[in-house]
Amino acid sequence: MKKELLMASALVSTLGAASVAQAVTATMAGSMKVGVEFESPTGGTDTNNVKDQSNFNISLSETTDAGTTISTSFEIVDEGTVSADDDNAIKLTFTDGSALELLNAGNAAGTHVVSVPSAGGEQGIGGTSSNNAPTGVDFGADSSVLGVEWHSAADFLADGLKISASYSTDSGAAATATARTDSSWGIGATYVTTAGDTTLTIGGGVAQAEIAKTGTALTNDSNGFNIGISAVTGDLTVGLGFGDGDSFEDEGGGTHTQVDGSVMTAGISYVTGDLTLAVGITAGEAKDSTTVGTAGTTDDSHDSTGASVTYAVASGVSAVLGYTTVDQQDEGASDSSSGGSAWYIGASMSF
Repeated sequence: MKKELLMASALVSTLGAASVAQAVTATMAGSMKVGVEFESPTGGTDTNNVKDQSNFNISLSETTDAGTTISTSFEIVDEGTVSADDDNAIKLTFTDGSALELLNAGNAAGTHVVSVPSAGGEQGIGGTSSNNAPTGVDFGADSSVLGVEWHSAADFLADGLKISASYSTDSGAAATATARTDSSWGIGATYVTTAGDTTLTIGGGVAQAEIAKTGTALTNDSNGFNIGISAVTGDLTVGLGFGDGDSFEDEGGGTHTQVDGSVMTAGISYVTGDLTLAVGITAGEAKDSTTVGTAGTTDDSHDSTGASVTYAVASGVSAVLGYTTVDQQDEGASDSSSGGSAWYIGASMSF
């Protein structure tokens, strides 16, 4: 749903200005999720929680006389405490279909992560853990806020191919004992083709970042690659993703952890009438160390399997039943506080 904002008219009537520029076009979207989750941690007490989540997104855009579209967006999320997502770039989309994102642009290696089916619902296992096994394939794609990302037009060099490249530099913040990204670069690509009745999407990227604290670079910095593939045949979608590399976790007080890890995700979904059935798995492992230059010798791991059934009640209204089981290892030992199983039943309304 689009609405023309009338701030310019309000300024005219309030200030008596002869003329002001028209406001940009705003597109609004959002959702409300309400449900209940039942957690059964391996080494703890069963609990249940009401999940009440809402988000509201506004996208702003306008096109210049030369045909360049200028756009950005922001999101307000309420998951018990209201927060605003302000890490949004200014995007310039040119008449040839290419685009340039300025500030808060992110890393191009993350842009081209292939979407892999996973279980719906808001279920999971809480708990405090020092487990650093990654769960997302783009865990090595760091960037600072002072960055740019370029996107090619569709069918770049070959039909179905799009590529992106990004670079970010030191934000200028004073060096402290807190580890942070000094600079980064990334490249990524997505290729879409068909094979009979199946649409194949292949994507991935490579990233590198320099990480420093008190002005001194960490030994291993942050880097990695990800690759993924999905196949859609009618109502059936199958996907597989893999990521490998190094990352870091800042634990405050000048303590940081360097992580050498890898992760695999896989999933399948099937739509039949008003029902969507989905199953997804994640398997991550890592060696971490809080000592600069000393590699970890024991593994952290995260293995989870989730399944869900989503029913389309009406336009924009869905009911979901989801289940997830999680097994975690921290430094080679079972981490029962953050492993176990969880159920979720709830509904969402979106516009």
